[in-house]
Amino acid sequence: MIPSRGTGPLVGLKVVDIATLFAGPMIATMMGDLGAEVIKVEHPRGDPVRDHGASKQGIGLWWKMLARNKKTITLNLSEPEGADLLRKLVSDADVLIENFRPGTLERWGLEPDDLHSDNPGLVIARITGFGQFGPYANRPGFGTLAESMSGFAAITGEPDGPPTLPPFGLADGISALAGMSAVMSALYHRDARGGSGQVIDLAIIEPILTILGPQPIVYDQLGQIQPRQGNRSSNNAPRNVYQTADERWVAISTSAGTIAERVMHLVGHPEVIEEPWFETGRGRAEHADLLDGYVGGWIAERNLDDVIEAFEEADAAVAPIYDISQIMQDPQYLALDSITTVDDDDLGPLRMQNIPFRMGKTPGSIRWAGRALGADNAEVLAELGIEDDELARLEEKGIIT
Repeated sequence: MIPSRGTGPLVGLKVVDIATLFAGPMIATMMGDLGAEVIKVEHPRGDPVRDHGASKQGIGLWWKMLARNKKTITLNLSEPEGADLLRKLVSDADVLIENFRPGTLERWGLEPDDLHSDNPGLVIARITGFGQFGPYANRPGFGTLAESMSGFAAITGEPDGPPTLPPFGLADGISALAGMSAVMSALYHRDARGGSGQVIDLAIIEPILTILGPQPIVYDQLGQIQPRQGNRSSNNAPRNVYQTADERWVAISTSAGTIAERVMHLVGHPEVIEEPWFETGRGRAEHADLLDGYVGGWIAERNLDDVIEAFEEADAAVAPIYDISQIMQDPQYLALDSITTVDDDDLGPLRMQNIPFRMGKTPGSIRWAGRALGADNAEVLAELGIEDDELARLEEKGIIT
């Protein structure tokens, strides 16, 4: 049995998640972590995430993380009976999260206007690649396309190399954080301001564009296009990754001028501080070759531990470049419980990312990892008046599994 009630500030909210791959489900995951009752609705053949990425004993590990704190049921929404059951399910829900192509809900008879006629307070988050309207609205949309079209790939990589895509769902993750903010803002409007439910139209191409800095205004006012610079910054220097004598890597940032001064004192070149160009981050960035030579040369003569210790003593900003094995052993992450342990009925203790912040009075919790296909059909559908014989009939028709 799964715990009946969570903890956190969202206890009492009911969220129905019919989305897949990945931004929409991540919104629901975060809400479940903070105490909301989340009901994950899958097609009877199962959510694609179940087979996405690494698995153990035939069980998808990404699913275990993404579907944590979610009750799992199956419904074939393209069949009228399945769509009708979803409509009943959301009649008392607070949030519905979907990411089908524009027009799909409408084709299934689940138009937002009709859902709002049954439940005026429902917040409907519609997550798509390109939004609900516009010339690209009906294109299939994934995070990779957003990373390409947003300008992210164009500025990522070495100057003489190709544009570079991230090796993980960056645009989806950013969209999930933005979507969570949008959903909570809509709930605040409803509950604190006496408003009603509403539809949120979130295009995955937009949140990642938002965080890419002042590129639009710089281009608008100056006609400048930001180039690829590898690990350097156009705004300050030294800022790069540097290899140590024991073949480890560290990253350094000197966004503040005082930090840049400390670094140059540390590496034995305080004379550059007197140069007029050193006063501004932009000026230092224009002399990155010189500064990287000084910093990189000093670091290359020392082992990682010595470099970290020296930078800490100088109160200068440095961090080792970790892979996941090092992250899971780092004392700071351990102190924060950033990678926590969840007991799972299928695989035993699992370690996964914890809730990424701590709330002093209303902390959330991870109560269970992703569950088996249709594990909660009987419980959830019983609340809609579906008895055992009706469950069997629905399964025989392929409405549930």
